[in-house]
Amino acid sequence: MKILSILKDVELIIADLEVNLGKEVRSAPTLCARYKGKIIPLNTAHDGRPVLMKEENAIDSV
Repeated sequence: MKILSILKDVELIIADLEVNLGKEVRSAPTLCARYKGKIIPLNTAHDGRPVLMKEENAIDSV
């Protein structure tokens, strides 16, 4: 494994995300990155599985 570059304009945050699971609504603290004004989750709020930090995975912020 090797580091290709270090992103300087990224901020790590923990956001309380709410997800809909069928008829059930759950929320959980989730590790996210704030990048170019977008919030990108780094793991799922449902079960904590990792998510790629891609701008396509950004969610609407508050």
